Order: sequence, then C-alpha cells, then structure tokens
Amino acid sequence: MRYVTIFLIALFLGISGGEAQAKRPIRDVPELYEPLFYIAIANEIRKTCPNISERRMYGISQLWQLKNRANQLGYSDKEIEAFYESEEERARMAKRGEAYLARFGADRDDEASLCAFGLSEIERNSAIGVYLKEN
Repeated sequence: MRYVTIFLIALFLGISGGEAQAKRPIRDVPELYEPLFYIAIANEIRKTCPNISERRMYGISQLWQLKNRANQLGYSDKEIEAFYESEEERARMAKRGEAYLARFGADRDDEASLCAFGLSEIERNSAIGVYLKEN
C-alpha cells in the first residue's frame, strides 16, 4: 500500500523515474551533442569557404528537432540556452573540432585545407556535408 501511495503522489506531481534522476550535461548526451558538433564544423566551413554555403532550411529544421528532443529528455529552454551560450562549452567543442579536422588533414586556420575537407564532406553526404552545398 505504501508503494502505491508513493506511486500515486509521484504520478500526481508529474514525476517519472527519468525526471527524478539528475540530468547529464548536454555534452554527455550523444544524440544531442553529436549533431550539434557536426553543425558547428559545417558552420565553420561555410564561414571560411567562399565556394561553400549552408543548407539553411535543413540546418534550421535540424536545430529545432534537436531542441524539441532536448525538451523531451527533460532539458528546459533555459538549460539549452545556457549550454549554447557557455564559453566553456564552446571552447570544448572548438578543441574537439580542431582535433577532428586534423585527423582529416584539415586546419580551421588554413582556408585551402578546410575548404577541401568541406567539399569532400559534401560529396560524401556525410554528417557534416548534409548541412553544406557547393556554390
């Protein structure tokens, strides 16, 4: 009976097992962080390379889907905004991005290598390439 009472109180208050647990930082949730990481790299490419632009509507729709998924996982809009605006998170992502690019022989400070990488990602229709198009 005691467990039923606790369950009903939890149900009434809208508490589920997942919400009662501490949430992981967004960076530790691959289904949110990985697409954001790829979008960040694509954004760096399109800002650097005059012959590459973004697939804007696709990118925006993906960002809305990620935001909605984060909300479904229990992250509030304030938590999402705090993650997005965090200088620490931006620095962490930039460091990871530089290492990722280096594995493919690209450097964010070398336009030629970054643009060549971007074009190859577009051609492969990779997780980064889907956000980009050649002009």
